[in-house]
Amino acid sequence: MSEDRASTETAGTRSAGVPSAPGRTERDTRARVARLILEHGPVTASTLGERVGLTPAAVRRHLDALLAEGMIEVRKARTPQTRRGRGRPAKWFAITDAGRNAFVHAYDDLATSALRFLAETAGERAVAEFARRQIADLERRYRPVVQEAPLHQRVRTLAEALSGDGYAAAAAKAPQPGGGEQLCQHHCPVAHVAAEFPELCEAETEAFSRLLGTPVQRLATIAHGDGICTTHVSPHSLCGPGESGRSGGDAAASEELTSDEESGGTSL
Repeated sequence: MSEDRASTETAGTRSAGVPSAPGRTERDTRARVARLILEHGPVTASTLGERVGLTPAAVRRHLDALLAEGMIEVRKARTPQTRRGRGRPAKWFAITDAGRNAFVHAYDDLATSALRFLAETAGERAVAEFARRQIADLERRYRPVVQEAPLHQRVRTLAEALSGDGYAAAAAKAPQPGGGEQLCQHHCPVAHVAAEFPELCEAETEAFSRLLGTPVQRLATIAHGDGICTTHVSPHSLCGPGESGRSGGDAAASEELTSDEESGGTSL
């Protein structure tokens, strides 16, 4: 029995008492490796091996196969890494557009068709309102967690909340002059729908601004073909006296919209 087969069976198939075919297990393990790269990449082979429970030889075999299929690519580390001994620097693996497309949700086509119908029958404003209502639930769930965090930790807290919902998000200092932070999302569950209906991205960006209480600017999106969704978050110190008031007003408006919807208001 191969090492990665034994590991996968221990995690799932064996516990269910159902043996798994070797080919199926190989594919399942490889898909798991690809998903980890999607959610946590760029990552090294050693990190992947630790997370999946594979030996270096086993994880390298899966990485070579994913590279050959064009699902992942090798990238240089963004910052110099400390070498251990005299070995070569570790390679970092990241998901490609083809790899990301493999995780497309089955309902993308249905969702796109539904929004097209909505746009044709009720107009683009109805699509924008639908997008705001869709994001209202996410905003309502995140608000207590984000607002309880200190100002300097709110972007990181929001990133952690987004990662819990599958967005594979991370926070970092912004490289732009003037400071601020960057919120990066390595995965977008609705990227293929948002490619045709950017109202979904716009509603999400507005929600980020309200949650963080400061202006934000979307710099890149997966929906438009970029590698990740990147949002610049302005430092609170640069907010004008009216900024927090407008942000709070927008939050209240979002609450009112959600409240109306829960009390039987018209839903799109």
